[in-house]
Amino acid sequence: MAPPVTKNTSNGMITSGLVKAKTLPRRAYVTFLAGDGDYWKGVFVEYSKMIYLDGDIQVFDNIDHLFDLPDGHFYAVMDCFCEPNWRNSPQYKIGYCQQSPNKVEWPEQELGPKPPLYFNAGMFVFEPSISTYYDLLESVKTTPPTLFAEQDFLNMFFKDIYKPIPTEYNLILAMLWRHPENVDLEKVKVVHYCADGSKPWRYTGKDKNMDRDDIKMLVKKWWDIFNDESLDYWRICGHSIGTPLTAVEKPTPVVTKSGRRYITAPSAA
Repeated sequence: MAPPVTKNTSNGMITSGLVKAKTLPRRAYVTFLAGDGDYWKGVFVEYSKMIYLDGDIQVFDNIDHLFDLPDGHFYAVMDCFCEPNWRNSPQYKIGYCQQSPNKVEWPEQELGPKPPLYFNAGMFVFEPSISTYYDLLESVKTTPPTLFAEQDFLNMFFKDIYKPIPTEYNLILAMLWRHPENVDLEKVKVVHYCADGSKPWRYTGKDKNMDRDDIKMLVKKWWDIFNDESLDYWRICGHSIGTPLTAVEKPTPVVTKSGRRYITAPSAA
């Protein structure tokens, strides 16, 4: 919860108690679903290190050890450039992918220096601070729109301190058919259901590559977690879960556990 915003009655100025509280945890997993500026600012003050997770990610094994990675870096898994959503990029057009950089050499004489390593922003480890908060806000004002929105922006902003971590911490499903030699499913701890048709709550198995046995297994694992009542926050707290979420034959509007419905936007990750 963000520090409260209060009004100083003596001078009419708005102030905020942005001070790290000694009793607050210094590390956290977090998925930003919504929040105004004060909420975000509070998050950047309360924690010394955070692991960000997209809403379409599932963690299947403990990853607390990532908090012990050396400070001063931004950690994330390298992205794959082989899917059609990259079709407008020079990487896709020449068949180059950083996941297998030796298969196609980057043509420096034609396209200039090889681009810096590019991460998938569905999961990352970073060190929040109030200075980073303000730098992000200022930088985004002068950054032109790009194909992958906030993912491109974060890659530009953190490129100088980015350090790759293994695929097992953010398995982009396309890796299963694009670079299977780089995937060991036995070691995978975090799965990112970002491929077209892979969202478990809308999964039908009819989209391209979605009839694979490994995809079916990972979708089943997501449902096993969802249906495990011992992990259900809403049941533990005694709240109503509203309309229950069940597997469907064809996609329907998304229903949250609180019963709210919302329209999904195209995935950027």
